[in-house]
Amino acid sequence: MNSSQPPLWRRAVAELLGTGLLVSVVVGSGIAAQQLSPGDVGLQLLQNSTATVLGLTVLILMLGPVSGAHFNPVVSLADWALGRRSGAGLTLPEVGTYVAAQVAGGIGGSVLANAMFDVGTSFSTKERLSGGHVLGEVVATAGLILLIFALARTSRGVLAAPAVGAYIGAGYWFTSSTSFANPAVTVGRIFSDTFAGIAPGSVPGFILAQVAGAAVGLGLLLVLFPSAGQAADDVVIPHGSEAAEA
Repeated sequence: MNSSQPPLWRRAVAELLGTGLLVSVVVGSGIAAQQLSPGDVGLQLLQNSTATVLGLTVLILMLGPVSGAHFNPVVSLADWALGRRSGAGLTLPEVGTYVAAQVAGGIGGSVLANAMFDVGTSFSTKERLSGGHVLGEVVATAGLILLIFALARTSRGVLAAPAVGAYIGAGYWFTSSTSFANPAVTVGRIFSDTFAGIAPGSVPGFILAQVAGAAVGLGLLLVLFPSAGQAADDVVIPHGSEAAEA
């Protein structure tokens, strides 16, 4: 790990806040879309995806200099796995801290969105698990991992905010699962029985697909960029104490 990075507690706060606000954007815009465009699922998806693209881009720009703006357990795990050979990236204890903060943030973000729209927090009844959904999550997560680490390896991490936002926004439309691609966001969305929710029974399959997708993405990354692990400290975007305090 790069010793110039902010202390772990600050990075954990950034990951909790970022993941929480991301889920609030996803769930809140889904609720708003339901209320504004009842009966038009296509328009609801457009409204939901547009808000997510913009919100995710802003959150990466805002919090990336502190923690790297992972906001996603599979990104943090991939960062650790890639960086082990070169001594870069997160350590395993740091991964545990990041993941705990991300999951807690995801749940809190869903509760916050429900409260803002006066919708009671309850388990979602929206079943999403099918063969197509599972494949969609594998594809979405593989592409996300490949994108993030390819940008870091080629010193284009400054483009991660718009690029990741654009990719997830596109994934809403080209995958049947609407591109969750994130275990913490998946868990958070259990707690809102609204447009963006997911039933608890669908979650294990989604998370397994996301982990498998991350493995596929890492495999492709190492084929295309064999030395990608050297840039693990710059994922999702470069983050050091100098950047965080500039």
